[in-house]
Amino acid sequence: MATLGFLMLCHTALDRAGQVARHWAERDCPVVVHVDAKVRARAYDRLRKSLADLSNVRFSRRFVCEWGTWGLVAATQAAAEVMLRDFPDVRHVYLASGSCLPLRPVEDLRAYLDARPRTDFIESVTTEDVGWTVGGLSLERFTLRFPFSWRRHRKLFDAYVRLQRRLGYRRAIPQGLQPHLGSQWWCLTRATLSAILDDPERPVYDRYFRRVWIPDESYFQTLVRLYSQNVESRSLTLSKFDFQGKPHIFYDDHLQLLRRSDCFMARKIWPQADRLYRTFLSGEPGVMQAGEPNPGKIDRLFSKAVERRTRGRPGLYMQSRFPHENWENGKTGNVYSVFEGFSETFEDFEVWLGKVIGTRVHGHLFAPDRAEFAGGETVYNGSLSDSAALRDYNPRSFITNLVWNTRGERQCFQFGPGDRQDLGWFLAMDPNAQISVITGAWAIPLFKSNRDFGDIRREAAQLQKIEQEHLNVLRSPYVKARIRIWTLAEFLESPMEPLQTIVDEISPRALRRLTEAPRLTDLTGFGQFLQNLRNQGMQPVLMGDFPVGGGDVQPARTQRGRPYLVK
Repeated sequence: MATLGFLMLCHTALDRAGQVARHWAERDCPVVVHVDAKVRARAYDRLRKSLADLSNVRFSRRFVCEWGTWGLVAATQAAAEVMLRDFPDVRHVYLASGSCLPLRPVEDLRAYLDARPRTDFIESVTTEDVGWTVGGLSLERFTLRFPFSWRRHRKLFDAYVRLQRRLGYRRAIPQGLQPHLGSQWWCLTRATLSAILDDPERPVYDRYFRRVWIPDESYFQTLVRLYSQNVESRSLTLSKFDFQGKPHIFYDDHLQLLRRSDCFMARKIWPQADRLYRTFLSGEPGVMQAGEPNPGKIDRLFSKAVERRTRGRPGLYMQSRFPHENWENGKTGNVYSVFEGFSETFEDFEVWLGKVIGTRVHGHLFAPDRAEFAGGETVYNGSLSDSAALRDYNPRSFITNLVWNTRGERQCFQFGPGDRQDLGWFLAMDPNAQISVITGAWAIPLFKSNRDFGDIRREAAQLQKIEQEHLNVLRSPYVKARIRIWTLAEFLESPMEPLQTIVDEISPRALRRLTEAPRLTDLTGFGQFLQNLRNQGMQPVLMGDFPVGGGDVQPARTQRGRPYLVK
């Protein structure tokens, strides 16, 4: 006796829909097929002919089925009426789409429903308890009118919604109805479905729901509450949706995932997923274990998929997030260090630091003429060129690519007021950046140059202005980078301490005690140089206090810092 019947709403991949319909019909389950009226007559006739040998397959009146419109409900009603009229033995009616695929034998589903003869399986949740509606419309979908297609006439749809809100328009909900929402795919008892379709108030309800937005997710979900003796607010069909409300599509490589769900049905299946159709329609025992449907077992994987799609991997920019500022999941993919003023203060600072921390240290990556990669390389990891033109086309992408391409290796580079400054705010707002600054060190190369002093004064004034603006950025309350700032005079008083702190921060596991710093550049006469700048009308303020007669500085290797205790 046929106690279970299926309604199928089809609009594409009719060959797969016919394959599934035959699978059910051959196992004594009547099937009523509705084909979207937009499907061409040739494809529709081909499907009918392919199922003509099956006496328990019917085709219902065709309606145009557009997402979010009444046609989907009308199609379901027409198919259900055929099922109830032609197959009086059917006790449960299961609504499926043409892209659905049975995951367990029909015998399992029939036995499951026979053990629950008065239970309706339909997701039915009040609007106050729904958190998954997309588009900002929950209760409003029941109180406003929606005569325009959301997909084909988006501007008219949005404009009409705004107009109704502005005018305060509200439709009256029919007396006795409390709006509910839920999945379109349900399994109802014959008694409940008959009560819905034969209700004397059906014309009133149908007229009301014609102007409800996405009525296929609310019509049966609301009316079932009037007639059902026992509602289980869940669907027996596995359907997962992304953050935009679009259904996930299952492919061949989801075979084991579908098996773990223990669900009776799944949608949407990719039409070319030959392995899935071959496996689940084989009828072989043991394809799925008999048990209570539990889609929650695979929810964690879908949550991870949504997170990966929306947030991506830290420091890796993808198409969906690239145009949106601050949508990135981490500006860069790894921790890196920026040194400002160190290569000017010390001789061969990059070589020394590379030996101490065991990594390659770059020069000024944003120098005007080229990117100074470690070792003088012209092409670096990921085929990054040292070309200034390519780098300056998108400096942010340059640094994020460098950090991403060298994951696992700490990147260190020099930066200063003579470099391109486009990256200032990006570095300051990056939690992965560790920025160490010796202010005023840019004056040392000018001090050692043999140029006209008038030119030196003008360049010094320009560099000081640039560094001051950069320091204002670094001292902003919105900064997320880890920043340390010393004036040149303050740093030179005891260079071992800040150097030790920096090394420990880069290599916290090494716990290496520095015995000597890199060689300080010769600063004899530097104090007098600063006084000459003042005499020429330029006021150097970022270097700290350098006495005019006390410019000589002892080399760092002869200085001893305060004791450094390792616990």
